Amino acid sequence: MEVTRIERIRKKLHEIIYEADTPFGKLFDVILLLLIIVSIISVMLESVASIRFLYGTELAIIEWIITGFFTLEYIGRIIAVKRPLKYIFSFYGIIDLLATLPAYIDLLFPGWHFLVSLRAVRLLRVFRILKLAHFVGASNQLVVALKKSRLKIAVFLFSVIVLCIILGTIMYMIEGPEHGFTSIPMSIYWTIVTLTTVGFGDITPATPFGQFVSMIIMILGYGIIAVPTGLVTAEFMSKDRKVHENTQVCPNCSADHHRDDAKFCYHCGHTL
Repeated sequence: MEVTRIERIRKKLHEIIYEADTPFGKLFDVILLLLIIVSIISVMLESVASIRFLYGTELAIIEWIITGFFTLEYIGRIIAVKRPLKYIFSFYGIIDLLATLPAYIDLLFPGWHFLVSLRAVRLLRVFRILKLAHFVGASNQLVVALKKSRLKIAVFLFSVIVLCIILGTIMYMIEGPEHGFTSIPMSIYWTIVTLTTVGFGDITPATPFGQFVSMIIMILGYGIIAVPTGLVTAEFMSKDRKVHENTQVCPNCSADHHRDDAKFCYHCGHTL
């Protein structure tokens, strides 16, 4: 009887923490999202010396409240799964741990205050919140589109790197060290900065031919920026991109991305 009761509690805890298909699960994710946002704002405000001097105590109280919630959440995630080690050493498990540790590190090692900046890692946890039912379809479509176009993007980026090396070498031959192009790597750096339309201005071509080449590079930059977006958009807008998945996470192996009509885990066969 006691074992059955513990299993029911664990199952309920798993539904609330890991899934967003139930009202309590959605509420939990919304609260978690709000706390992440408050935490990030707190980190940014604390970095301002005048604000830290005036409201240091209040910011510390906010941080400990958030840390307490994250600590309980981390423990709850470990309890809710049947294979805790798999969660602990997973990507999100490590992120969850790093999001919890900073306040304790600062308490135990005051001289290591710079490590409190690890709190910014909490922003990565927003990707977990994207599993809310309202976003799961769109987020899955985006992931599928990125996966489908990854080879095309890789070939495109390789082509851009080759182009930057060639154009950088040409600019080194045209301008030379006397105009700031002291080496081919430095010329490639200038080419990448120009091609991406960043334009730091620390190195500028002085010869008419060099300025002409730089104009061509700038024009190429606008086209190059649009290509990856077009590749992903084409995959994203494909008619067969609709993915019927929900937010259910297997309580046994923590596998996600299950279909709406799934009753068993596709990875281990456990009942969902």
